[in-house]
Amino acid sequence: MAKPTTRGRGAGSPTRHTMTAAARAAARRAERGHHDAGPATAVAEAPPLAGRTVVIEPADGWDDPPEPTPEDFAEDDSGTGVRRSRRGLLAALVAVLLLAGLVAVAVLGQRYRAGEQAEQAGVQALEAARKAAPVVLSYDHRRLDRDFAAAGDRLTGTFRDEYRKTTRTVVGPTAKKYDGVVKATVATASVVSASPDQVMTLLFVNQVTESTQVSGSRVDLNRVRMTMTRTSEGWKVSAVDAL
Repeated sequence: MAKPTTRGRGAGSPTRHTMTAAARAAARRAERGHHDAGPATAVAEAPPLAGRTVVIEPADGWDDPPEPTPEDFAEDDSGTGVRRSRRGLLAALVAVLLLAGLVAVAVLGQRYRAGEQAEQAGVQALEAARKAAPVVLSYDHRRLDRDFAAAGDRLTGTFRDEYRKTTRTVVGPTAKKYDGVVKATVATASVVSASPDQVMTLLFVNQVTESTQVSGSRVDLNRVRMTMTRTSEGWKVSAVDAL
């Protein structure tokens, strides 16, 4: 009796070996395909960046400044840009020096004019002081009112008020009491300081005094500092100081 033949799917079956190899090859291909597609899939699935675009409209009348071009910053091999920069700096320096020179000339001119005016004022005031001193420093008891009035016309400011008060309360009564007579003459005179409106002079004055208190005549040699001030009526005496 013959033995029946049994077909099974044993491990050594050719069909099983073939299926197993095919499955392994398919698994390897699938694995390689997954790795190859991974980065591309990651890039494709990355979320887009969020953000907003803000558009600002220019105001009325606004003109955008011209944008610089490369030519504005470029320099050729010959150094033309450097020379232009130096030329502009030199022009600015010349302009500054010219302005400083004009200012200096203006200041010097003003000082020169002020010096000329002061010199001219000194000459005029000294002449006025020479004429005023004999009138202001002289008097005669027989005509006091006339002498004091003539002297007052040569004075100005607060000094005129002081002179009138002193002659009325002191000099006048004393001259009447002792028959006083004083005659002044200017020996020499010079300018101490001068400005266009005020001049200080120094006078050497001889005063001859006669009175019942003096035997004969007495001569006094005095130094007087007389300040002259310019007024609308000419140069007037604004102060007298005996030195």
